[in-house]
Amino acid sequence: MPVQPDHATLPAADVLLERTTMLADEAATAAFGERFARALEAVRSERRIGEYAFKGLQVQLIGDLGAGKTTLVRATLRALGHTGRVRSPTYTLVEPYTVELPDTGSRAEPNGNAGRELAVYHFDLYRFNDPAEWADAGFREYFDSGAICLVEWPQRAGALLGVPDLVFSLDVEGDGRRLTARAYSEPGKACLERC
Repeated sequence: MPVQPDHATLPAADVLLERTTMLADEAATAAFGERFARALEAVRSERRIGEYAFKGLQVQLIGDLGAGKTTLVRATLRALGHTGRVRSPTYTLVEPYTVELPDTGSRAEPNGNAGRELAVYHFDLYRFNDPAEWADAGFREYFDSGAICLVEWPQRAGALLGVPDLVFSLDVEGDGRRLTARAYSEPGKACLERC
């Protein structure tokens, strides 16, 4: 199976919400990452307290080399409370993080934990030459664990990732970036509405 083009998109008819934001510089990208982190926390808390459990979120980041994908991930992780180094997973393929979220006083989740820890997995599939490499890597369990999965170069996995909750497409425009965000699920739409 050949690798899909770098700017492959999902059908426009499936988009629940689309927003375009101009990011003038790295500070603007960091500010968006902070808003996105707050939105993640809010949606996770609402879904945990409400009748539906939070089942995680898949966020695909699309853009050329140097478009700001890792910068956006780094800003999001920092805003979620990660204080250590944020590495690009270009060679490791995935970097795992656990962040401690503020306690909202909600009831325990089915696994018995109060829901304060959040697993975040940062993937970079740039080095994949064939979508079968994604399947062979055994990453499916990460996507089924209730975690936030941030995936750079998702098109390298072809259709194997399935439909994401959110897609962030970053395009260089002069010294800034144009971020087009599309939501494909209700949790993704709820996050995007708060960004």
